[in-house]
Amino acid sequence: MKIEREIKTADEMMALGAELAGQCADKCVIYLKGDLGAGKTTLVRGFLMALGHKGKVKSPTYTLVEPYNLNGKQIYHFDLYRLNSPDELEYIGVRDYFSATSISLIEWPERGKGMLPEADVICKIEVVPRGRHVQVEI
Repeated sequence: MKIEREIKTADEMMALGAELAGQCADKCVIYLKGDLGAGKTTLVRGFLMALGHKGKVKSPTYTLVEPYNLNGKQIYHFDLYRLNSPDELEYIGVRDYFSATSISLIEWPERGKGMLPEADVICKIEVVPRGRHVQVEI
C-alpha cells in the first residue's frame, strides 16, 4: 500500500503520524527519510500520541534512541544523524531493540546501513515550496 500526501502544517504531519500508528500497529521497523527539519520527529510525535503517549517527544539526536512503553508495546525512536559509522550501533546493542513485539521508528536509516533490519515501512519526507511532500510505502 502507498500513501502520498502534501503536508502544510505540523498538525497535519502529526495527523499523518497518528494514521500511520493505526496502520502500522503490527509493523516492526519504520524508516523515516528526509532532510534536517523535514518533520520526521513531528511525525513520530503524532505516532506516539495516537498510541497514548502523554508528554513531550524529543529527537534522540544525542542519545541515538528514546524508548517508550505504550499499551504493553515497546517503541523505540532512533535518530542516527550523528552516527559516524554504522559499527557504532554495535556498541549500543542495536540488535536487542528489534523484535516481533517492538516497533522501531528510525530517522536517518542510511547511516546505519548494514546494521539495521530491512524496513517494513518506508516514509520519505521532502521539503517543497508550500510544505512537505510525503510518500509512505507499507
